[in-house]
Amino acid sequence: MHTFKALGLTGDVLNGVISAGYTTPTPIQTEAIPVACAGRDLIGCAQTGTGKTAAFVLPLLDRLAGPTASRRGRRPCALVLTPTRELALQVEAAIRTYGQHTRLRSLVVYGGAGLRPQIERLRQGTDIVVATPGRLLDLMNRGHADLSQVACLVLDEADRMLDMGFIHDIRKIVAGTPATRQTMLFSATMSRDVQHLARSIMKDDTATVKVGEQRNPAETVTQHACLVPNPRKMDLLVHVLENEPVQNVLVFSRTKRRADRITRQLVRRGFSATALHANKSQNQRQRALDGFRQGRFQILVATDVAARGLDVDTISHVINYDTPSQVEDYIHRIGRTGRAEATGDALTFVSGDERGYLRSIERHTSQRLPRKVYDGFTPETDREDEPTEPRRTGYHAPRSRRRRNRRRR
Repeated sequence: MHTFKALGLTGDVLNGVISAGYTTPTPIQTEAIPVACAGRDLIGCAQTGTGKTAAFVLPLLDRLAGPTASRRGRRPCALVLTPTRELALQVEAAIRTYGQHTRLRSLVVYGGAGLRPQIERLRQGTDIVVATPGRLLDLMNRGHADLSQVACLVLDEADRMLDMGFIHDIRKIVAGTPATRQTMLFSATMSRDVQHLARSIMKDDTATVKVGEQRNPAETVTQHACLVPNPRKMDLLVHVLENEPVQNVLVFSRTKRRADRITRQLVRRGFSATALHANKSQNQRQRALDGFRQGRFQILVATDVAARGLDVDTISHVINYDTPSQVEDYIHRIGRTGRAEATGDALTFVSGDERGYLRSIERHTSQRLPRKVYDGFTPETDREDEPTEPRRTGYHAPRSRRRRNRRRR
């Protein structure tokens, strides 16, 4: 059996792991930590909920807290980039937990919070910065974030950052760090864009660690599809909540407005529910997350802003109220349950115009999701496997106008 000490961790960092109550590393930690502790650039790919955060936090702390680490004053020695403020807060909390016996200082930087307190903390000095790309680049442009002494750079959830359009911000930030740095990139999926980014910012001898099958969601999640007309989705959701052995439930909606509407309807029907999406202030989002974790809310209704980085081990059910249009979003959504070797259930509500999305998911994961039928919700048709294209959105000019536009060009 592997132990954290056998992986190369020593001293105060090892004591921090023990104090946190961890004894046995996960497979991604077993594979990644020795490579990272050796100072090599590293690409880590594994399903969500497999312990990727500790796989880079522990070697990062070990490097900075070790006897050969040189202190560099007020400028940060390490930088972790994350796609969302929630994930940034969780990573920084992990740094404080595992580094509790060290004297390393950490700072979390994200948008939606006051700029001046973050500037003041950077002025006072810190060893590790955990940041979202947009706010960090803003601080760099204002002359308040000096990355010239960064010895270790981590890109966490790299695929999500690229999906959110941060590629140019990331490249500008990386350009502000020394070329001699160690770079670690962690991702649940390895798209072509992620691979291209890795090749452009990492060394030629970069090690790659893959744990599990990239195409398939976690084996600890039981998945079902429920074919239901869109107007009956709320009735089905209530039926599931009242008849399934649910604990904490995460409900995913495609839009912010729909998430608020679902939440209001659930509250009117007597459920304890709250919403989480990008239109909420940081304080509102934190209160919603804390209330969900602490059990004040049984149901969290969220857009995909919560699909990455939401770390709640007690989520029993993920319900896709809207079938995700992107396969990667489906994988990350259902990865919020069945974490830390627990089991979970994922239900995807599929209306008639969402059948194409369902088939895309099934092709990508190489499995047909079992159909689940609840009493009173029998599908109107049994032609469920007939090819149906997803509903197209957006305006398309009439063909005659497109021809005129081409002539003008």
